[in-house]
Formats: sequence, structure tokens, C-alpha cells
Amino acid sequence: MTNKLVTYFSKITHLSAEEKNALAESAIPLFFKKGTVLLKEGQASVKSYFIFEGCIREFIVTDGEEKTMNFFTEDQWVISLNNFTSENSNLRNWICAEDTWAIEGNEEQAQELFKQFPRFETISRIVMETVFSEHIALMTSYFTDSPEQRYLKLLKSRPDIFQRVPQYQIASYIGVKPESLSRIRKRITLG
Repeated sequence: MTNKLVTYFSKITHLSAEEKNALAESAIPLFFKKGTVLLKEGQASVKSYFIFEGCIREFIVTDGEEKTMNFFTEDQWVISLNNFTSENSNLRNWICAEDTWAIEGNEEQAQELFKQFPRFETISRIVMETVFSEHIALMTSYFTDSPEQRYLKLLKSRPDIFQRVPQYQIASYIGVKPESLSRIRKRITLG
């Protein structure tokens, strides 16, 4: 499993054998059962995760209703951007939507790797820029796309999600009620 992390970083830049070994040694896979809460609203979000297998759902609770913000799956980072502000008023929740294998990281571990391999700090910045860019694209989609367009984008870019999470969570993710999702699906099927 740790080879997945090495492969991920190798796509960003060439890694020396020593760097690959350090990454593999630092990447201890942890198993989280479906339903495990990794972050709760109000908690300081000091950990990050790289998913080997499984799915983590990110959501907020508004007026007593869960609103799905994202689904993180294989080879994706789960990082709270609140980590980088002085005001850490976390509103997000992370829960394992499936049994999940992931590595868990924190700032202390990252700093140790940066001391040993200063180049990892630059690589880490590239990862953060990628995560931030994906977050902005997703947020922008809520202002520029209709729910049907968001559904079609999800269907095209991540078709596996439809077999992995309940339909009501997909409805929440695209910003509609489950009944509206049914109507969208019918229109697309008949269209």
C-alpha cells in the first residue's frame, strides 16, 4: 500500500531511492471502519489523510441537516484548509463512508520529513496547491453550474461514487433534495 504514496509523489517529481524509502517508512497504513468519525465540527483539524482504499465523506450540518461537501477516495488527500488560519473554527465533519485504509499525517511528522529532506517542503506545497485548486473548482461549480450539470460532471469524473454512497448523499452533494435527484436522473435517462 505504501507504494501508492511513493507513486503519487513520483508523479510530482523524481524521487531518489532515499526519498522513496523515507516516504514508505513514514507511511503507516491505518484501518478505519465504515462510520468512523475522523473529524467533528468544532474540533481542531490538525490531521490529514491520504487514502489508499475507501471513501471519506466531508459534510457540514446546517439547520440540523447534513450537507455533503465532498467525497474523498483512492489517491486523494483529505486536508482541512482551516489548518492554515489563525482562527480554527472548524465546521466540517469527516466520516468514513466505507471501510478505509489511509495514512494519517500531522504537522509534526511533516516537519520531521522536511528537516531530513528539505525538498519535501516544496513537494508538500505543490500538493496543497492541488488540493486548494480542487476545492476552489468545486466551490465555483456551486455558483456556475445547475444541479443537473453538477450531477453530470460527477457522473463523468467519478462514476464509481454512485455505487459507493447512498443516493441521498449524492443529492446533498449536488445541492438538491433526493426527489429532485430522481427527476434529474429521469430527465437524463429519457433525454
